[in-house]
Amino acid sequence: MLKVQELSGCQVKIKYILDRIAALVLVVLLLPLLLLIYIAVKIDSKGHGIFIQERVGLGGKTFKIYKFRTMKVNAANMGSGIIIDGENDPRITRVGKILRRLSLDELPQLINIIKGEMSFIGPRPTLKYQVDKYSEHQMRRLSVKPGITGWAQVNGRNSIPWSKRIEYDIWYVNNYSLLLDLKILLKTLRVLFKDDNIYGQSDEISKMV
Repeated sequence: MLKVQELSGCQVKIKYILDRIAALVLVVLLLPLLLLIYIAVKIDSKGHGIFIQERVGLGGKTFKIYKFRTMKVNAANMGSGIIIDGENDPRITRVGKILRRLSLDELPQLINIIKGEMSFIGPRPTLKYQVDKYSEHQMRRLSVKPGITGWAQVNGRNSIPWSKRIEYDIWYVNNYSLLLDLKILLKTLRVLFKDDNIYGQSDEISKMV
């Protein structure tokens, strides 16, 4: 893997400090909701309430990402012979549809932020097999911690091709500022109220836990 030059500077340090403080406060405030969602996922379908998967983060280092499970445990074996139709995807559980629509399945990533593995804003963490295909230019997106939301997510989400998403992420890294993070955060809140572009190919079929 190519060596990645991590982004540095005062604004980046402030960003990561604020991330962990805000994530800790949110976990405390949202604990009842988190427990309720976990129980709902367990009751709705067999399997663990939390989906865990290895991802690539800052500097190319791997870590385990946490999400509420939104797909059936045998989803990896259900892709053959069925029609994958966004929200009507039979692999997605009933509770999973609600969680995805409201983006609540991402809430466990607050733990990743507290652990220092992720940020609120940044490129979405990707799988190692994808990173192994990166060019030197594309490796630039690993210069910051991956985020729950990012520039690509507020500019098309799953409606734009993967290569375009990478370019959005690289633009974010090259133009980073706390003001840009604030802009992305505000745009994210607006995007959350839309149902479009939510049901892309789920990473849950890659590894069920």
